[in-house]
Amino acid sequence: MTDQNEYVLVCAPTKAGEHFIKLLKFRGIKMAGLTNNLAEKALLEEMGIERVILVDTRHQNTWFRPSFPVGRVYLFESSFTLCCRYIQMCRTWTTQPIFVITSSINPRLVYKRLGASYVIYSHSGDADFLVDKSPHQG
Repeated sequence: MTDQNEYVLVCAPTKAGEHFIKLLKFRGIKMAGLTNNLAEKALLEEMGIERVILVDTRHQNTWFRPSFPVGRVYLFESSFTLCCRYIQMCRTWTTQPIFVITSSINPRLVYKRLGASYVIYSHSGDADFLVDKSPHQG
């Protein structure tokens, strides 16, 4: 069971990720965004995400724990290297599952070894079925 104070953390640099955020918002699920660039940060804020973590993925010594509790993590892969760094970072922030949604079947074992709980292959990036696995607010 997930703590009601925990935020679902979503890294959504893809259209499927943006759609996933809209579904979470529709369900009233408390969430935060994760990005490494200002353009994505602005997009997440435009989508109504109030808490956005902006990280420098190049320097591990800057990966500080967020000021709020992190629950489940959903990473929509746009770059293998970047996704690996996000997994390493997020695994130190939560004991809850980390989901990686990818359109490539090749990195599955690497992601699992780095700390991903589930690696979901989706050619379209569709991950709507995961919304049911997210904690509900209310």
